[in-house]
Amino acid sequence: MESRSSSILHTGGCHCKSVRWKVRASPSVIAWRCNCSDCSMRGNTHFIVPSKDFELNEESKQFLATYTFGTHQAKHIFCKVCGITSFYIPKSNPNGIAVTYQCVDPGTLEHVEIRYFDGRNWENSFDQTGISAFSKAEDTATGMSRSSSA
Repeated sequence: MESRSSSILHTGGCHCKSVRWKVRASPSVIAWRCNCSDCSMRGNTHFIVPSKDFELNEESKQFLATYTFGTHQAKHIFCKVCGITSFYIPKSNPNGIAVTYQCVDPGTLEHVEIRYFDGRNWENSFDQTGISAFSKAEDTATGMSRSSSA
């Protein structure tokens, strides 16, 4: 995982701890609360990082299952033991990882700004929110990490 000056290493995983991972992100993140049919049922609120900033522990892979629906672009990955989705590959950011912020181990997230994504009107919300930029390493306009709070 590549180091960025404003980023720190967070660890986390599922409820039963069969799935464990590391993610490099700012201690202050922007998380997305989505109302699509899947996220609203799970109550998922997640922040997005570039794939290169996420590392799944090798031994965790055997405990993962994937659910897809609709366009099958989003990969809803969950623990086969406890059922928790601690991370997944979002339709909005297929080059990134959506990390459920509540699954980050305590002690490293200092601030979480919650933004709303209207997943029931996906295309419109995708265009209006700029969510696709959050899986890019840096904002080209500011040089700041998109996963950090503005």
